[in-house]
Amino acid sequence: MKRRTGQDPSVTRNWKPATQAVRGGTARSEFGETSEALFLTSGYAYDCAGDAAARFAGEQAGMTYSRLQNPTVEMLEQRIALLEGAEACRTMATGMAAMTAALLCQVSQGDHIVQGRAAFGSCRWLTDSLLPRFGVTTTTIDARDPQQFEDAIRPNTKLFFFETPANPTMDVVDLEAVCAIAKKHGIVTVVDNAFATPALQRPMDFGADVVAYSATKMMDGQGRVLAGAVCGSEDFVTNTLLPFTRNTGPTLSAFNAWVVLKGLETLDLRIRRQSENALKVGTFLEQRVPRVNFPALPAHPQHALFTRQMAAAGPIFSFEVDGGRSQAHALLDGLELIDISNNIGDSRSLMTHPSSTTHSGLAEEKRLEMGITEGMIRINVGLEDADDLIADLDQALRGAGL
Repeated sequence: MKRRTGQDPSVTRNWKPATQAVRGGTARSEFGETSEALFLTSGYAYDCAGDAAARFAGEQAGMTYSRLQNPTVEMLEQRIALLEGAEACRTMATGMAAMTAALLCQVSQGDHIVQGRAAFGSCRWLTDSLLPRFGVTTTTIDARDPQQFEDAIRPNTKLFFFETPANPTMDVVDLEAVCAIAKKHGIVTVVDNAFATPALQRPMDFGADVVAYSATKMMDGQGRVLAGAVCGSEDFVTNTLLPFTRNTGPTLSAFNAWVVLKGLETLDLRIRRQSENALKVGTFLEQRVPRVNFPALPAHPQHALFTRQMAAAGPIFSFEVDGGRSQAHALLDGLELIDISNNIGDSRSLMTHPSSTTHSGLAEEKRLEMGITEGMIRINVGLEDADDLIADLDQALRGAGL
């Protein structure tokens, strides 16, 4: 029986991404199950005390404790690594656990980070509030301009940290240019690729060192579970990331790993259909609102860069109304089909007002520095018929005076 074909690198590295997304990492038990098995166990038994000692000493392969290894979780990690084109991957309990681990495992007191201005609110809290408590400083720049990364470098700069496309402004970072600057100076690049996923963009192909994900988003894709992942070289994952996660415990549950494995099977189909829908919706909104932040639109100033880096647009973008929070809330309250929700990457269409939800924990001046106005609304375009979504937006816009 071919129980471990999905874990044989000599085989899986040659598979196309669509095959990797369905079969990569799969290990079958003696029962020969076709769907990945769900191993709900916290610990593992040993044939003898010597085996236990050998495993803990790293002298024998095998599981010791599910905070460190779990068969279902390992299948997911191998599958994500294959899709990313990475040597290794470690999963986490949430996307923010992944971002936190990717940064904290590498920095020490006295280090310096250069970060892109536009980012998820909790990521900005990490760099602006948490890391300074431990003597790690951050310079925030407009990541759309690679020269600003170069200009912000100090002798103690350890990391470049940025999202592309960024949440919720959809700023696009020139991966090739920024990663080249980092390598020239011996700086590690950490890229949040949650909006695109490896189905649409692989930052390591452009020179990135570490790629982090909220797998809660497109990888699960149906709003069911929380999960995160960090990809990198075998050396980074084993010798830098793993010691941090082993001892701090941001462990992904086996059940959540199994759900994300199922989500990955349809990731390519979902994200491309949602990208098509998003482009239709964005084209409609472009005629109705003052500003649409969506690089897939030809009029967007970063459209050319988007086409060089991404295979498709993804389902998420933002747009702005002139009437501030009151008009934005009126538009949201007028929706009949699309849900008001702060999640993204879901197969259902969702909308939120970042200033009063996902980025409400940041001071107003910081939100404005990031490009987040009171009139900004973020939309996740789902798998519904695009014409139905446009009809819902049309009546909500009219109700809000647009």
